[in-house]
Amino acid sequence: MPRIGDPAPSFTAETTQGPINFPADYVGQWVIFFSHPADFTPVCTSEFMTFAAMADKFAAYNTALVGLSVDGLYSHIAWLRTIKEKITFRDMHDVEVKFPLVEDISMEVAQKYGMIMPGEDSTKAVRAVFIVDPKGVIRTIIYYPLSTGRNFDELLRVVKALQTADHFDVATPADWRPGDRVIVPPAGSCGTAKERMAGDTDGVECEDWFFCTKEIPADEIDRAIRKK
Repeated sequence: MPRIGDPAPSFTAETTQGPINFPADYVGQWVIFFSHPADFTPVCTSEFMTFAAMADKFAAYNTALVGLSVDGLYSHIAWLRTIKEKITFRDMHDVEVKFPLVEDISMEVAQKYGMIMPGEDSTKAVRAVFIVDPKGVIRTIIYYPLSTGRNFDELLRVVKALQTADHFDVATPADWRPGDRVIVPPAGSCGTAKERMAGDTDGVECEDWFFCTKEIPADEIDRAIRKK
């Protein structure tokens, strides 16, 4: 089972958008690689419609979407066609899923990524989420049970937080959203800590030597991380 900081396990597979070589095909992009339990199921349908509706928002932050289930390619195609032609959910209708959905009948890929959890179901993937960075390294792992749909605003927030942390060399506190104050890395020396506590570092406010924050305006973050 891969861990945060590991290279994303590589695989080749057929998808609804043609063959895929993962993560090699996505070098230079962030990727949300996620699994769902089965085609033609209601929670999964609501999730795919939401992902498809938000695809442009993720793409604006250089983030591609790749889905997987252990169903076959023809089942995938029929299900996605049904979504487009018949399903309405929260005012979303006529939704076309354009990102690839991986066929994994053998469960080989799902096993590589630890998506099969026998205590939940031995023949279906749980709702796993792997956020992979442009170098092919896993940066976030989130698991949901079969009964619980994902929070897609949170997934986009995590993408923005990761990119902000990388670009500005900061960390993001609880419930952070662009425009909120960010965490400055702990002082590496007594002198730096003293300067911060004395208020000698522009824009940095400290509650104590180890807990310092600064403001980065939302528009500055957006200019830095939004895809040009």
